[in-house]
Amino acid sequence: MAQPLVFILNGPNLNLLGRREPEIYGHDTLASVEELCRRSAEQLSLAVDFRQSNHEGELVDWIQEAGETADGIILNGGALTHTSVALLDALKGVGLPAIEVHLSNIHRREEFRRHSYPAQGAVGIIAGFGPQSYALALVAMSTLLHARPGLGQAGRAQASDEPHEAEA
Repeated sequence: MAQPLVFILNGPNLNLLGRREPEIYGHDTLASVEELCRRSAEQLSLAVDFRQSNHEGELVDWIQEAGETADGIILNGGALTHTSVALLDALKGVGLPAIEVHLSNIHRREEFRRHSYPAQGAVGIIAGFGPQSYALALVAMSTLLHARPGLGQAGRAQASDEPHEAEA
C-alpha cells in the first residue's frame, strides 16, 4: 500500500526565510524547513510534495492538482492567508483535509494578520512554533489520514464537516 501523499504548499516570501525578519520568523531557511518535513513525514509513513510560490494563481493550481493526486494539504499561505478568498475556494473545491500552518503566532501580531480566509476550509491551524509548526501539522495530518483511511483523495466525497475524535 502506498504512503498517503501530502502537499505542503508555501506562499509569498517564504522563499526568504532565514533572512527576512529573523526576529519573527527565525533563522531557518525554507530548505531546512523542507528537510524537517521530509524527515518527519518519513517517520509518520507519509510522502510529501513540498512547494513554494509567490503567485496566488499557482498556489490555487497546486491545490487543485492536490485534489487529483494527494490525500491532504498543509498550507502556509503567507500574506495570502489574510487576503485570498481564492485559496479558500480552492480548498473547499477539492475537499481534502487541509491544515493551515504559520511559523509565528499570528494572533500576537498585527490585527490584520489575525484573520485567515483559508482557515475556513481547513481542519485546523497550527501557529507559533517556528518550523515545528510544520512537523506538528504532519503529525496531525498523519492522525487524520491513518485513523480514517478514506478521508484523503480517494474518499474525499465521504468526508464531512462534522468534527471527529482526531480533530478534538
